[in-house]
Amino acid sequence: MKISQEKQKKLAYVARRYYLENQRQSDIARELGVSRPMVSRMLAEARELGVVEITVHDPETRIATLLERLRLSTSIRGGVLVEDGADEDATNQLLSQGAVELLRQLDTRRLGVGWGYLIGQLVTWLEKHPQPDSTVTDICPLVGNANIPARNYQSNENVRLMAQQLGAAPHFLYLPALPEGVEEKQLLCSTEVYRQIHQQWEQLDTALVNIGNYPSSPDFASLVRYGSLLQQYRACGRMLVYYFNEEGTVIQSDQDFAIQVPLDTLRQCPRIIGVCSANTGAKALLGALRSGVFTHLVARSELVRSLLDPQ
Repeated sequence: MKISQEKQKKLAYVARRYYLENQRQSDIARELGVSRPMVSRMLAEARELGVVEITVHDPETRIATLLERLRLSTSIRGGVLVEDGADEDATNQLLSQGAVELLRQLDTRRLGVGWGYLIGQLVTWLEKHPQPDSTVTDICPLVGNANIPARNYQSNENVRLMAQQLGAAPHFLYLPALPEGVEEKQLLCSTEVYRQIHQQWEQLDTALVNIGNYPSSPDFASLVRYGSLLQQYRACGRMLVYYFNEEGTVIQSDQDFAIQVPLDTLRQCPRIIGVCSANTGAKALLGALRSGVFTHLVARSELVRSLLDPQ
């Protein structure tokens, strides 16, 4: 329906006062010298004629669209994306909750767990929100214990606490994440302790793996293990104690003595969930996605959006 320019201006004025300036209909009616029902009819007419367009931004619809776009362009088959919380701690709690919910959605039974800040936050969330009806039956670490006091990197303790809150059986790795060198690693990896944990890794149906930034803190003896390779190949991110670049290449070194699930063994796991903390950067996530390692993702929706729709 064609309307005069004068009427269009009047409808636009009423709509602006109501929708943008938050004026009450009764106040607008008083200002124009008309009745409140007349203002209501003018607002309805403004919508009908296209003077006003109302868009509802449904977070669930937006997230479903982002996940679908990831499915079409990466190895990701599904996941949980969360909106930002009030601060980083609140966001990490939402990410932790999302990771636990994803484990339930995937009907996870045998779970391998990495380490890092978000894994520590996830353990804290579980301690406050136990899941006695969880589907998880067995849980084991994907990397040895770090010789630093930070709880986020105490693999066996995190596995013990998670198993307790999920009602699962824990399996421990009584080896250091970073032994003295390549020779000691070879010796430790020939033990029965390692053979048993490797058997657990081969039986996993789901792995929960941190995606972090590079450089990282702590740096896990990266200079000794890699020399100049991380700079040469432009490392941008870390998963477990592996480093990768923006092209998705996992950087290999003959001098890498870290004790963790072998990459080939990890890739055989049917479901590998990449978990990003609130401060995981876009380059780290991009490299992780390009590596093709991950099948599922837990991350901030805004982080994913920044990759799919770069400014």
